[in-house]
Amino acid sequence: MNLIQKIKNKEILDLLKEANQTTLKEHGNNITLERAIFLSWWCDKGDCSFCYMSSQKPLIRDPKKARRRVESILAEAEMVRRMGWNIEFLSGGYGAFTTSEIKKIAQDIYQITDNSVWLNVGITSELEAYGEEVIGVTGAVEVANPQLHRRICPSKPLEDITGMLTEAGNLGFKKAITIIIGLGETPEDLQYLFQMIEDLEIDRVIFYSLNPHPDTPYAHTPQPASLYYAGTVAATRIQFPKLEIITGTWVDNLANIGPLILAGANGITKFPLFKMFGTRQGRRVEEEVQWAGRKLVGTFTDLDCLEGESPKSGLEPFLKRYISSCLNNKTEYKV
Repeated sequence: MNLIQKIKNKEILDLLKEANQTTLKEHGNNITLERAIFLSWWCDKGDCSFCYMSSQKPLIRDPKKARRRVESILAEAEMVRRMGWNIEFLSGGYGAFTTSEIKKIAQDIYQITDNSVWLNVGITSELEAYGEEVIGVTGAVEVANPQLHRRICPSKPLEDITGMLTEAGNLGFKKAITIIIGLGETPEDLQYLFQMIEDLEIDRVIFYSLNPHPDTPYAHTPQPASLYYAGTVAATRIQFPKLEIITGTWVDNLANIGPLILAGANGITKFPLFKMFGTRQGRRVEEEVQWAGRKLVGTFTDLDCLEGESPKSGLEPFLKRYISSCLNNKTEYKV
């Protein structure tokens, strides 16, 4: 029986067992905490039907005012480093920053963290501009079924995304894609995802669950069932044992974490970091990892990690703001 049929038959526990064994064999037992760093809340496209930015575009009169200050971005990178997290990727809507500006930000982050960054900054033909500060390029596929993709992301053709990723591979960059579960896809649509991973030799897949935003067509759509989400991840892990898989869940669905880890996740993401750090929700994340039998890389609760020297002039006010946010969070209980 093939993997897609097992999902349709609701044989999720069987898939989780096999996926967990595969993950431990191929990747070990470490789980990373991942943080996407956003550059701006503006997007020239602004028509992906699930996206928060699509609801904000009509409200933004001056796109430049939707850009984050570079000092704030770099301070966030330093906080992520102190906490032992990974930067999932740098992300920004179309037209928010120029290629040269993104390159400079990536270079500064590389100096701060000593790690090259992933990019998720839209379809671009200017990848040759980047160097050692970038490790890989992420294509925001979201849904791999071509017909569904054309309806949900009309201004981001799959052909352009795959062309960019092909070029990225030719230039020596790693390749990743993002997939959102709950956009109306079916288990059968996994065939499109599997084919894309194989054809493009994808190194990393980042799965998210739908987060229904107000003022979008998905505002009243329920988030995907936890076992359907886990089954999709598990089938992908079994099909591609060496693939890096990052899974995202929201603060209202922290119970997804354990099943997603058993399904094959190497890392977890999509948390409001500074609001959750040091809180019972942050502790819950750590306990989900523990009860999945894994070792967490980084911390969601260790206040001692927050202090340190500023790695670059001009960052101190922003670092203090992030630290203050963490310290002002209320933990309901302590060890």
